[in-house]
Amino acid sequence: MSEPRPSESTTRRLPVLEKTPDSPPPLLPEGSGRFWSARRVPAAVVALLLLAAAGVLLYDVVAVRAHRPAMHWRRALARQLAERPLDDTWVLAGAGLVAALGLWLIVLAVTPGLRGVLPMRRPHPDVRAGLRREAAALVLRDRAMDVSGVRAVRVRMRRRKADVRALAHFRDLDDVHADLDTVLDEAVRGLGLTRPPALSVRVRRPGRKG
Repeated sequence: MSEPRPSESTTRRLPVLEKTPDSPPPLLPEGSGRFWSARRVPAAVVALLLLAAAGVLLYDVVAVRAHRPAMHWRRALARQLAERPLDDTWVLAGAGLVAALGLWLIVLAVTPGLRGVLPMRRPHPDVRAGLRREAAALVLRDRAMDVSGVRAVRVRMRRRKADVRALAHFRDLDDVHADLDTVLDEAVRGLGLTRPPALSVRVRRPGRKG
C-alpha cells in the first residue's frame, strides 16, 4: 500500500496583524469655554408673548380689512402716541422698560450661563464633562478634613478661586496651613478642571465659648 500523498495544492500563509500600542488620545486645548445654558424659560416666555401679540395684531388687521372697526386698544394706543409728546413721563418710562427688556435678552443671548458647572479637561474630542461647584467644594472639604489638627472646614468654590477656611484645635497653625496647602493643591489638580482655581487658605483657632 502506498502512503497518502500530500495535496498538490499549495497553501499560502495568511498575514498576521500585529497589535500596536494604542496612542494616547489627543488632549484638546485647555481653553475650552463654559457650558452654555439652554435658556428654555426665557425663550419660551418670549416666544409665547410674541405669538400672542402677533395673533392679536393679525386678528385686528383682518377685522379692519373686513370693514369692521379696529379694536379699542389699538385706537387708544394710536391716539396716545399721536397726542403725547416724546418727553412725556409715560413715554419715557415705556421706552426705558422696552430697552431694559431688550438689553436683558441680548445679555442672555451672548453669555453662556451655567456658572455653577466648572468645565473639565477633555481627554477625547467627543467627550465633554463638567463638575458642579458644590461637588468640587465637597471634595476639597473632605480632603482638608483628613489633615491632622483640622477640626472644621468651610469651602467656597468660585470659577477662578477656592476659599478655604479651616479651624485647627491642636498643632501649630503654620504646620496645619502648610499641610493644607499641599493636600488641597494636589486635590485641585486631581479635579481635572480646565482652569484649576487659585487657592486661598486661612487657618485659625476656634473661638472660646462664653
